[in-house]
Amino acid sequence: MVKIYSWNVNGIRAVVKKNALQPFLDAEQPDILCLQEVKARKEQAELAPDGYRVIWFAAEKPGYSGTAILTKLEPLQVVNGFPEDLISQYKVQGEDTYGDANKEGRVIAAEFDGFWLVNVYTVNVKDDLSRLKVRHEHWDPAFLAYCKRLEESKPVVLCGDLNVAHTEDDLANPKPNRGKRGFTDEERAGFDALEQAGFIDTFRLFKQGNGYYSWWSHFANARARNVGWRIDYFLVSESLKTKVRNADIHPKVTGSDHCPVSVTLDV
Repeated sequence: MVKIYSWNVNGIRAVVKKNALQPFLDAEQPDILCLQEVKARKEQAELAPDGYRVIWFAAEKPGYSGTAILTKLEPLQVVNGFPEDLISQYKVQGEDTYGDANKEGRVIAAEFDGFWLVNVYTVNVKDDLSRLKVRHEHWDPAFLAYCKRLEESKPVVLCGDLNVAHTEDDLANPKPNRGKRGFTDEERAGFDALEQAGFIDTFRLFKQGNGYYSWWSHFANARARNVGWRIDYFLVSESLKTKVRNADIHPKVTGSDHCPVSVTLDV
């Protein structure tokens, strides 16, 4: 069995300072933990938990974005970012007012004996939807193509903050949020494409309906009232479906505006 967790920490230094990381590791004992929005480089964070190798992919812009993987299992190889040919094919230059999405530390792929693990922090389209075109026309298609390419050699486990509520059951207030950041037709279509390509939303193998969220606004006491969004996911290749033993969300874990999500695989 392999227990894999994913957590958008919204600043790893803040989570460590709050003493939220080590108690989480002690309690949950993940074999692998994927982090998003680390907002730091390796040399800026005192991150060396016992028994874990830490793999970093920081953004070039200081204090922004970035991903990391903490793993007890030694990967066969690690690949940071999209391959150059996919960047070129899908024109993922990210040339907007925010810069180049390829230089924001958004994707780490780690190969293990039985699977590829892809840790992603998907492009946020912003409140004014100014990054929606970059995401919908370039980033999402490139990400799907990359996962399918990896799948040619081994099954894929992909996880992270996908920055979209897929269905109306994935956010507390779907009607007023339709067409807004995180719940546009274009963002949801990107998730549809993942499922149509054979990737399975593991949480929905076990629980249906609403009320299960992984992110809450800081405003209006949203977390205490559970007025949230499910935007953090684990998806797996079809061939791994029968090997998924559990998938869960851990709202009691604090330290970030997101909570961890997890999957247990018999691989």
